[in-house]
Amino acid sequence: MINREFLKAGHLPTLLSAFFYFDMSFMVWVLLGALAVQMSGDLHLNAAQKGFMVALPVLAGALLRVVFGVLVDRIRPRRAGIIGQVIVIAGLTGAWMVGIESYQGTLALGLVLGVAGASFAVALPLASRWYPPQYQGTALGIAGAGNSGTVFASLFAPGLAAWVGWNNVLGLAAIPLTIAFVVYLFAAKDSPTAPPPKKLHEYLAVLRMSDAWWFMFFYAVTFGGFVGLASSLAIFFNSDYGLDAVTAGYFTAACVFCGSFVRPIGGALADRIGGIKTLSLTYGLAALALVLVSFRPQSVYMALTLFAGAMLAFGMGNGSVFQLVPQRFRHEIGVMTGLVGMTGGVGGFFLASSLGMSKQLTGTYQAGLLLFASLAVLALVGLTIIKHRWRTTWGAVGIAGARI
Repeated sequence: MINREFLKAGHLPTLLSAFFYFDMSFMVWVLLGALAVQMSGDLHLNAAQKGFMVALPVLAGALLRVVFGVLVDRIRPRRAGIIGQVIVIAGLTGAWMVGIESYQGTLALGLVLGVAGASFAVALPLASRWYPPQYQGTALGIAGAGNSGTVFASLFAPGLAAWVGWNNVLGLAAIPLTIAFVVYLFAAKDSPTAPPPKKLHEYLAVLRMSDAWWFMFFYAVTFGGFVGLASSLAIFFNSDYGLDAVTAGYFTAACVFCGSFVRPIGGALADRIGGIKTLSLTYGLAALALVLVSFRPQSVYMALTLFAGAMLAFGMGNGSVFQLVPQRFRHEIGVMTGLVGMTGGVGGFFLASSLGMSKQLTGTYQAGLLLFASLAVLALVGLTIIKHRWRTTWGAVGIAGARI
């Protein structure tokens, strides 16, 4: 947990600026999801198009996380973050000035917003490299709480769009991004203990390790569930319960708030009782909540409660995964953050797009929700299978003071 020893262990300005950068980047990463009800009405999109529109930034961010993971190792995290922020600010400003008038235009913007999603691969190594193993869960939980940016998108974007128009919201979103960029320039510093850059073939070496694939799958479920729901819930509450865009945004913000602010708690709890125990609990709770909500409760407040429960579980799971990754792959944290983050984004793309296709083909979201619940169950089974090996190999010998 956060105490005097933790505050002395690393570099607090870097940790906080990493959080702020990550927070504002995530705010715009899911901006199309927050504006989806209003945009789809003006552009006359069907359910499948809406699903793909909100899912594309998630997929683009997923793939770009690998690129930025490599950049982190080659040019160090601070410079990689500067590059990413400049691209997103310029892209949003350009979209606002030109205007988006077609479905294809939303997809082009979605690709640019994917760069904001890649901030994950920069902010976490930037913070991680400053902290010793016993504080990894807490430090990465704080930096990773930048997930909370998705709350701001859902909370404010629909209301602003109703007031000034959704295209103008794109320009307004560049303002907090610019503030975060200035703070980052002055506060963020690279750790002096960063490992030397690896040769290109070394980046692929981790893929020969089965543990890398396990972590990628586990995060595909936890983060995929979080960002997939964050991107899709406004559409769900609007189409299934008839909520207007602003009210649907408030409901979505409540759910996203639950998932965002428990990420540090998940990391700290994993530091205390071990990442495996924490993850096991979260997968079970998430699967149960998704199964129940798939049957479309009559009360919108019951649906809200179930989705909030699922987001709580996914948020804690996100912190738990990244309590474990630096223990197993401390010297490959840059590339592993990129790879694990990539599959997290792929999981979010899968959930958001499958919900749209489920609605388009069957008239309900049930098939998409049940499919993702089955992945959570599969992750729980996989964790049960490998936990003994982890605890008796790298977990037993590695890291003094850290628990798995």
